[in-house]
Amino acid sequence: MDAIVNGFNQIVGWMPALLQSTWVTLLLSVLSVLAGLIFSVFLALGKISKNKVISGISSAYIFFFRGTPLLMQLFFIYYTLPQLVPALNISDRFTAAWLAFTLNVAAYLAEIIRAAIQSIDKGQMEASRALGLTYRQAMRLVIIPQSIKRMVPPICNEFVMVLKDTSLVSIIALTDLTYQTKIIASNKSSALVYVPAMIIYLIMTGVFTYFFNKLEKKLSVYE
Repeated sequence: MDAIVNGFNQIVGWMPALLQSTWVTLLLSVLSVLAGLIFSVFLALGKISKNKVISGISSAYIFFFRGTPLLMQLFFIYYTLPQLVPALNISDRFTAAWLAFTLNVAAYLAEIIRAAIQSIDKGQMEASRALGLTYRQAMRLVIIPQSIKRMVPPICNEFVMVLKDTSLVSIIALTDLTYQTKIIASNKSSALVYVPAMIIYLIMTGVFTYFFNKLEKKLSVYE
């Protein structure tokens, strides 16, 4: 009984530090997905562009960032890039992590957006052009609005994946939830801290999954 009480007291004492680092995890996830989402729209439109140069560049970007591990990309931006180009040295760990995640997320979201756009019947574009709309107007007013409902579920899933993948930033000593957990485990010589850390991750993913499911159901009503 004393061991249980002692363990509980330890966990309570660790919570302020764990919750503070949880904010870093959440902030990194949200900012990365938001920035990646904006960038991914241009990548997706670039990949389906009839301009071969633009399409080729977009396709190459997506292939590279989807084909290499996120951890390696993080290493490259934080450690390798400054050696290759000293002027591009990013000393702030959060900024380096945000950049790596944004570039990676953009590649995955671009494929989601591209697939959603191309899933819309081609007759929609033909009808829009027949009504006098330009290609850009048809995409902006007709195609993309219809494809948004199909984008939402996979984009929500990608966010949850990013939320869990942020644990990788502990490798560059950014004090996120995972790194803070490792510090406490090392300083206190107790692996018990991994229990509340996993519960916090579970709560975060559970809350976001719940609201994303609500959003998906709301959007499906209009189909």
